[in-house]
Amino acid sequence: MRKASSISALLFLGFVRSPSSKLRFNALRSYCDRISPSSIKVPGPLTQYKSLVEQGKLQHDPNQEAVAFQLEKLLGRLEQYEKEMAEYHERLAKWSTERENERRKLLMEEAESQQKDDIWKSVTNQRNKFVQRWLSRKKPENVEPGVGKWVSYLNRERKLDSVVGRRPTAPPAPKGLYIYGNVGSGKTMLMDMFYSATEGIVKHRKRYHFHEAMLKINEQMHQIWKNQVEEKSLHSSLSNWVMNLPFDSRVKEWVAAEERYKQEVQMKNILPAVADKFIIDWQADQKGGSILCFDEIQTVDVFAIVALSGIVSRLLSNGTVFVATSNRAPKDLNQDGMQREIFQKFVNKMGEHCENVLIGSEIDYRRVIAQSQRSMGQVHYFWPSDSIALEKFEKKWHEVTNQVGGQITSSTIRVMFGRTLEVPESSNGVARFTFEYLCGRPLGAADYIAVAENYHTVFISGIPMMSMRIRDKARRFITLVDELYNHHCRLFCSAASSIDELFQGTEEGALFDLESFQFETETEGSKLRRDVLAEGSVSSGGAPTGIVSMLSGQEEMFAFRRAVSRLIEMQTPVYLEGVHSLHPYFQRQRREFENISTGNIQPQLSF
Repeated sequence: MRKASSISALLFLGFVRSPSSKLRFNALRSYCDRISPSSIKVPGPLTQYKSLVEQGKLQHDPNQEAVAFQLEKLLGRLEQYEKEMAEYHERLAKWSTERENERRKLLMEEAESQQKDDIWKSVTNQRNKFVQRWLSRKKPENVEPGVGKWVSYLNRERKLDSVVGRRPTAPPAPKGLYIYGNVGSGKTMLMDMFYSATEGIVKHRKRYHFHEAMLKINEQMHQIWKNQVEEKSLHSSLSNWVMNLPFDSRVKEWVAAEERYKQEVQMKNILPAVADKFIIDWQADQKGGSILCFDEIQTVDVFAIVALSGIVSRLLSNGTVFVATSNRAPKDLNQDGMQREIFQKFVNKMGEHCENVLIGSEIDYRRVIAQSQRSMGQVHYFWPSDSIALEKFEKKWHEVTNQVGGQITSSTIRVMFGRTLEVPESSNGVARFTFEYLCGRPLGAADYIAVAENYHTVFISGIPMMSMRIRDKARRFITLVDELYNHHCRLFCSAASSIDELFQGTEEGALFDLESFQFETETEGSKLRRDVLAEGSVSSGGAPTGIVSMLSGQEEMFAFRRAVSRLIEMQTPVYLEGVHSLHPYFQRQRREFENISTGNIQPQLSF
């Protein structure tokens, strides 16, 4: 198991003095649900922060300490909140069971009326054809003339409200935090400290990065629409009890139609259905509170605004504690003014449930780390694209693949939505690509997540200086860096320029003038949104098709600065030391090993 000193794989940005009194750094960062010994209780974020400062492992920053203090206060309120939510879910489960039983009783009463009406019709049908035609137009007495299924459904719901009562109201949840500030100021570090400390306190916990969350939303929407079209849920949930009812086939068809209509009403607003499955594992016990930690919240396009607004609002209304990080304050997220009314409701909802906290530090700690450790680490970024740098890059590829052993082969990895991606060269968790292969084709975050999850070490050659001519490739490269960083991959690059000059543009124009910069998942038809909806056979009325995002130059500046900052950190020894403990590839190895043996031996790989 991982050493306790890693403190659940947090990102620690700051100074530490070695025995030789020379400055060095210790940086560990967190990625989603890390494996940690359940018997070890992780201290709160403020306790962690002060302890690390006292040990000399962190440089004290009053802005970071202030945020850690607020997160510590939030953590202190979670234990009581968890108890209240457990009691609430007990009441909700009881209410749901009673309501469903009463609803079926009402439906059976209506079905019996339908059956009696059919018997009377059977007798009268033996009369003349004129009377028969007149009777066929007569409506059952239990359904109001001309109102159809919608009013029948509403009347049934009103009766249920009077008999069982309305849905129980969730207890007020503690206010979450919306943490915003400059690149490298420690936002993610502090959020991950808080997230690790909630282990064992709150039952349902999720931590998403923006790209991962959007893909999960797309995947769940696609699955729900697919089930609706194929009527899988109808056959699985209705066939047994409807077919066993003591009525004739026509009445059974009527009952099935009423049930189907109820499902259609519930599915018309799909975002609440997605939200209900976003955090809680429905195969597990639903009792208890829920926390959503959301890293790098953005509103890059209309879909993001609509999806985030619907899902986050639903979660907040149902008592979820929300902690998020971003480069911008909530009111400044939507610089392009897309879907203003929906966005404003989203901001207002977050304002009701979250405190906005600014980390005012202007220091990019990733740069500070890199500057202090520049002479300490091995070279992982080779530039320019001359024969000397290329030779060193090739030598490093052979050196690493020899270390991991195994034959270098091509392979295929699974991507979300049933797609696959061909990997030209790989061996035991190490893969090699060209820039054009990953960023010159219509790939997106789903593909890059698949690469990052399957390979702990990634080589990318042929990285050019970004310009207006290849702005779509530049955006894909930023997304690729985000996912490699989020999964704590080791990255080797062969590039035309230094990291700092990579996004400065060329003679073709600076890259900061991107008023027409389009989000990669919509410009060239990748299968992350538009094609997912099309393949799900969803009608145009029910799905946001043809969404095109227009990102401002300011938004791109944030993205470029973040990518540069992360590329710099990924070259530091402290980042590289964390690959073996943090990357999913090695975590899978440890889980497999723990299933076989209870010993303390871990599979090792020398870097």
